[in-house]
Amino acid sequence: MRWTAGSTERTGAVVRQPERAEKISRFSGAERLVHRATGWLMLLCLVSAACLYLGPVAQLVGRRHLVITVHEWSGILLPAPFLLGLFSPAFRADLHRINRWAAYDGRWLRAVRGRLTDPGSRPAGKFNAGQKVYAGWIAGAVLVMMFTGLLMWFMGLLPFISRTSAIFVHDVLAWAITVVLIGHMRKAYGDPVARAGMRTGYVDRGWAMTHHSKWLTEEGGERSRAGSDVG
Repeated sequence: MRWTAGSTERTGAVVRQPERAEKISRFSGAERLVHRATGWLMLLCLVSAACLYLGPVAQLVGRRHLVITVHEWSGILLPAPFLLGLFSPAFRADLHRINRWAAYDGRWLRAVRGRLTDPGSRPAGKFNAGQKVYAGWIAGAVLVMMFTGLLMWFMGLLPFISRTSAIFVHDVLAWAITVVLIGHMRKAYGDPVARAGMRTGYVDRGWAMTHHSKWLTEEGGERSRAGSDVG
């Protein structure tokens, strides 16, 4: 953060005042809506599941048929924000980024395994390797949850898979998703700048340079190539 000199009117003493940090765009409005809608649907799905499977909570809430309906439809609608987000060029561009593995992502993972906290040892593009792994895992988990949920909903859909097996996989994966989501939220609350980026769409350039330096380098290169193409 840079500082500028100012002066007080009564004493004439020089004081140091912080300049407003330069902001850069990180997420479009469509991307933030996709993230928010997916988060609310996931939360609704998990809360309704708790109301069904945890005895004391189920007794407290009651209305089991309504809770089952909410749980089923929140699960069915979970991919809807993602599918609607495909109409956004910014969302598709970030989807390409998050599915692309770069050489420096391996270095990021090795630094995490080695418990290295220096940001310079964890180079990252717009999304770091941990975010890429999380995104891929949660996408696969949601698909399996939907598949097993449909098997439980429509008994006999696939006769060679028993309903008991579907329930077992569904329940175990639900607990795994809960644990992973708690870790995801813990990381988010530990980084207020990243949280603000998802809320407002903008982050401080200094934060981006520290935690996502490859992203700024790649963005600058793309702009330079675009300018030369126009010229």
